[in-house]
Amino acid sequence: MDSKSLISYINGGSLDDRLLDIYLDPQRINYQRERYIKAIKEYENLFGENDIHIYSAPGRTEVGGNHTDHQHGEVLAASINDDAIAVVSKNDKGTINIKSEGYDMITISIVDIEKRDEEEGTTLSLIRGILANTKERMFNIGSFDAYITSDVLGGSGLSSSAAFETIIGNIISGLYNNMKIDAVTIAMIGQYAENVYFGKPCGLMDQMACSVGSLCHIDFLDPENPEIERIEFDMDQAGYSLCITDTKGSHADLTPDYAAVPAEMKQIAQSFGKDVLRDIDQQSVVESIPKLREKFGDRACMRALHFYEECKRVKAQADALKDGNIQIFLNNVKASGDSSFKFLQNVYTNNDITHQNVSIALCISEMVLEDDYGVSRVHGGGFAGTIQAFVKNEKVDEYKDALDKVFGKGSCNVLKIRKYGGLKVI
Repeated sequence: MDSKSLISYINGGSLDDRLLDIYLDPQRINYQRERYIKAIKEYENLFGENDIHIYSAPGRTEVGGNHTDHQHGEVLAASINDDAIAVVSKNDKGTINIKSEGYDMITISIVDIEKRDEEEGTTLSLIRGILANTKERMFNIGSFDAYITSDVLGGSGLSSSAAFETIIGNIISGLYNNMKIDAVTIAMIGQYAENVYFGKPCGLMDQMACSVGSLCHIDFLDPENPEIERIEFDMDQAGYSLCITDTKGSHADLTPDYAAVPAEMKQIAQSFGKDVLRDIDQQSVVESIPKLREKFGDRACMRALHFYEECKRVKAQADALKDGNIQIFLNNVKASGDSSFKFLQNVYTNNDITHQNVSIALCISEMVLEDDYGVSRVHGGGFAGTIQAFVKNEKVDEYKDALDKVFGKGSCNVLKIRKYGGLKVI
């Protein structure tokens, strides 16, 4: 559909049912309608009036399995109803031109996709990596123009980078592969781009949750063929809301902290002649603790033990949701958060103990929730950024007010779990 016609189509309410199906919140349909129209107009200003498509990729929330995916463990994750959207059209220029809201235009030739070390840590490296791995997997790549806008908060632990990778993967799938690149493959391509081209040693959970969608239990025993179990659970009907609070902590200089977690777990695994902890039984590690402490230190041992217990909690959470037992689920969310704080130790960086935004947020949360009204935990990779809380609906306003008073108005966001991952909207 051409851009002018699509604006009229959206203005007339013809896309409303589709928007409600994707975003789930009838009170925000006007917001989404205006957001989509604004994005189309921004596209027109940049690239002119063309036949266009719109793609979407959600942010994600990690519910259980904190730092287990890179050891081929298990996670429970969910897509959320904040997302990135892209207004896109093919071009015949041989270049990909992407303008993300708030950033400069990126232009890249589709034949210039070799890794460049000087580009590590940049958006350009992600795009180049996605193109390279897509081509390596024998899919088509091609040129396009895109305007992208996102309401997934960057640096929040909601995986704005994975949402970006997912949306680029879906654009290429839609424009040049008839949407034949499946969601799992798109996630793997995103992880490759982030690991190899961007230079961040992340696991696959972020990309998988953004790409696959819904609330899903993922087992990475075979990372090339992860087992994915979608779980349909209505959190609102159970009486709880998902709250994500941005504590405004800086992510600057935290890459070594993030990288140390999988590195230390890998040290333990390699001492048994394996690459990941999943290939070693827990009891063998426990029996070897004296020698492991002496060789690798206590933190590496605790992080390894966290991995094993966290995988058990993921199974307990998934089973509880399938059984409709919200209390057992919440108990395991709290236990996961406690383990991350005490044993995984990713709530704050030891390089700056005077700034502990996440710790303060968890402290305030416990004071407000008092165990009777919900639970909270560190969210995502940790060290800075966000916390997650499942809060009884009648307590949400009080909880949000308390967290906003500490971290600023709008810091606490009330979200819904979206049933779709990356998709073509229209």
